[in-house]
Parts: sequence; C-alpha cells; structure tokens
Amino acid sequence: MTPHIKAKKEEIAKTVIMPGDPLRAKWIAETFLEDYKLVNEVRNMFAFTGKYKGTEVTVMGHGMGNPSIGIYTHELYNFYDVENIIRVGSCGALVENVNLGDVILESKAYSESPYAMLIGVDVQNKTNYPSQKLLELSKKTAVELKINYHEGLVICEDAFYQTLYTPKQANEKWNAIAVEMEGFALNANAQKAKKHSMTILTVSDSLVTHESMSPDKRQTTFKNMVELALNVATKL
Repeated sequence: MTPHIKAKKEEIAKTVIMPGDPLRAKWIAETFLEDYKLVNEVRNMFAFTGKYKGTEVTVMGHGMGNPSIGIYTHELYNFYDVENIIRVGSCGALVENVNLGDVILESKAYSESPYAMLIGVDVQNKTNYPSQKLLELSKKTAVELKINYHEGLVICEDAFYQTLYTPKQANEKWNAIAVEMEGFALNANAQKAKKHSMTILTVSDSLVTHESMSPDKRQTTFKNMVELALNVATKL
C-alpha cells in the first residue's frame, strides 16, 4: 500500500496497462478482461486486475500530465515490483498525414519538463525513449493484428494550452508527429527503476485540421490501441 494505491502487492500484475482516464480503465476492464476485480479506488484512480487471453494484467488510470503519471508509475515500479507499464492514451496530431483514430507508437519523447532532472535521470537533448524491448514487440504485434501505425517522436507537454510553437514549427524543429502529456515521465521512471515502458497513442485531435473527437469517443473508441497493448502484455 502507498499513499495513492491501496491494493495489496499481490493484487497488481507484473504488466500494467495505463490510460490517463480512470473511466477508460474501467471500460477496458469491463470490455476486455475476464475475472477482473477492482483493486484500487483511491482518489477515484481505478485499478482493475484480471486476465486477458489467460495472462494476468492490471489496468489502471494515471491522470493527466507528467507529475500525475510520475507518482503512479514510480509507486508501481518501486513498491509493487511492476516490470512493464504500457501507457495507452490520446494525442494531438502535428502533421497532415496523421488522422483522427490513427495509432502512434512513441519511439521518442521530447519535453521541456524538468521531471527527469528532478528525479536524477540524465537525458540528452530533452529526449528520452521507451524500452526497446516493448517498442519492438509493439511493432511486431501491430503487424500481426493488421493494425496500421505511425512511429516517431512525440512532444510531451506540461501545458495543454501552450503557445510556444505551431504544429509546423514543431515538425520542422523536432520532426514531431504528435503531442501528448505523459510519456516522458513514464520513460524517466522506467529508466531510473531499470524497468520497461511504452506509450501507444490514438489520435483524438488534429492541430493541423482542427478536427476533434467527442469526449464520449475519447473514452470508448480506442479499441485498436487497447487490443495492441493487451496482446503485447500476453507476450511478456
């Protein structure tokens, strides 16, 4: 038990799938898991542990932003002996050829956030990386499931309503294809704990065309991304 997670150690699986929205965690458990049970509800940050294709997996929300995911993933890695965390979340597209509903595998996370520095993790050029093992497994599994995906650098912002750059400037300066808010802290925590991290995203908004999914769709229509993450979990 930690200040933010009341589950017993044995109630958390070695692989955790983490959406930002705790209601999406509930939807994932209800839609995909067998024999699941609620193991955490502190601050309404729901966590469920069950089985997917016979593999034990935990699904838990992580909230919004680097500080929030930083708390939960630190506690999971260091107090619950979790080995693998796969974030499944939404993002905004920064280029025209990335459309609403597309899946993105985040192969690099760029951030102006001081999070990594504050926990004593060195990063070069404000960029960190997921576990190579999980990235390669995600690509292989996406091909097996016939899920088309984009792979590339994603900006991890602390300010949702930032005014520092335009989509065109972000792509030209960093070759960024999308923007989100949590992958950088997840990677930093994994690096420090010597564990594994991966961020799989679905495009919910386009900062180029200004198209946007409804709040209801954001919660329940990310099926390909979730199935990809769960199938990766069965191989760990």
